[in-house]
Amino acid sequence: MADDDMPVIDPAGPRLVYVVVADHIQGQIESGKLPPGSRLMGELEMAAAYGIARMTVARAVRELRDRGLVITVRGKGTFVAEPDQS
Repeated sequence: MADDDMPVIDPAGPRLVYVVVADHIQGQIESGKLPPGSRLMGELEMAAAYGIARMTVARAVRELRDRGLVITVRGKGTFVAEPDQS
């Protein structure tokens, strides 16, 4: 992830930090930068990249799972889900 692609994260701002991160990753998925099947960075790497706590990253990933955009495979990582074929 290039630094110029990173969102501005304002912990004192009105938007929840995990939502800002989830929205940013969703945008990368929708733009094709993260195609189906691609692996997201690990939580520690993502926390360092965004400059946020690991638990905030975990909450952002949970939000993406709730949106149906990613799947997490224990021991392997989190991957962009295939588009819904229904």
